[in-house]
Amino acid sequence: MSTSAGTTAAGLPDLAAAALAAAPVALVAFDLDDTLAPSKSPLPDAVAQVLGDLLQRVPVCVISGGQYGQFTQQLLARLDLTPELAARLHLMPTCGTQYYRWDGEGFGQVYAHTLTQDERDRALTALRTRAVELGLWESETWGEVLEDRGSQVTFSALGQQAPVDAKAAWDPTGERKGALRDAVAADLPDLEVRSGGSTSVDITRRGVDKATGMRALVDLVGVPLTDMVFVGDRLDEGGNDRPVLDLGVRCHAVHGWEDTVAFLRGRLLPHLDARHGDAGS
Repeated sequence: MSTSAGTTAAGLPDLAAAALAAAPVALVAFDLDDTLAPSKSPLPDAVAQVLGDLLQRVPVCVISGGQYGQFTQQLLARLDLTPELAARLHLMPTCGTQYYRWDGEGFGQVYAHTLTQDERDRALTALRTRAVELGLWESETWGEVLEDRGSQVTFSALGQQAPVDAKAAWDPTGERKGALRDAVAADLPDLEVRSGGSTSVDITRRGVDKATGMRALVDLVGVPLTDMVFVGDRLDEGGNDRPVLDLGVRCHAVHGWEDTVAFLRGRLLPHLDARHGDAGS
């Protein structure tokens, strides 16, 4: 059960001062697309700046459905990382099924929960078959619609490189993704099928999701779940950030990178500075 103290008008977690004060904040984790940056786009300047400020205070984890290459283009290329700050940054691509950490020279892979070839083949077949049946296989796309990411198979209705505005218009209510997710999940009861970003459905090993990645951080970083905070845009029921909320981690819902900057600048960073000042007084 979540420890978030409040909710937004839509019933999503709003991490108010009382929840922040309930336990130390020793690590902050983020979704990437539509939380730190527009979908498949580089971090805006304001996000890059505030993440750098946050890294000077606590470790940061980014956990998202994208591949590691997406992390390098969207995130790492936009951050001004010293070796000390890089050592505080933890990367979990493909919904936490992979983990990369600074090894002194670069970010090296620590683990990957790779799907078998049979699992990947069945996932790709089910996604294509059900998308065609439901009328969701589009004729105009930008880049690959189906991707085998090793530890995750992903369907992106308009392709991986689709413009942000086209993605936003494709399924504003989430009903189309939900229908595809339900149909594919019935075909693949041995695998985990979840709605991903604005136009995507992700498939991983059964029981492996963002909550799995967060639990792994307990041992990898030595921070208990009670001392973590997670920020994401898909904390709604069925969203791919929801497992983190259900795990009991303190969560804050956003609707884009602007909300994230406002939360960090207006609430979290002042809270961390105040606690540090109290500890040092």
